[in-house]
Amino acid sequence: MNFSPSTLALIVYGVVAITGGIIGFAKSQSKASIISGSISGLGLLIAGTAAAQNQEWGKIAGMAIAALLVIVFIVRLIKTKKFMPAGLMILGGVATLGTALLSS
Repeated sequence: MNFSPSTLALIVYGVVAITGGIIGFAKSQSKASIISGSISGLGLLIAGTAAAQNQEWGKIAGMAIAALLVIVFIVRLIKTKKFMPAGLMILGGVATLGTALLSS
């Protein structure tokens, strides 16, 4: 297994997405939060694990999920004008994408 910076970024962002979904559910009983957080987080964890096993599709899939999350949370930030959780997820997604693009 090769835990490069991009692999670690995908895995950490996946954990953040899952944790955020759980917190969203706990705070406001939002089923959408826990479902979307779990699905996107699990996708990032699977992609990160595949990338750690030197499977190129893992890095590509993880970057696609991260990019999609950035877009979704930009829309949410514009709509709600609240930094949390949208701003945190945008920053995490941009950092993940940057790490994945700049590392091998």
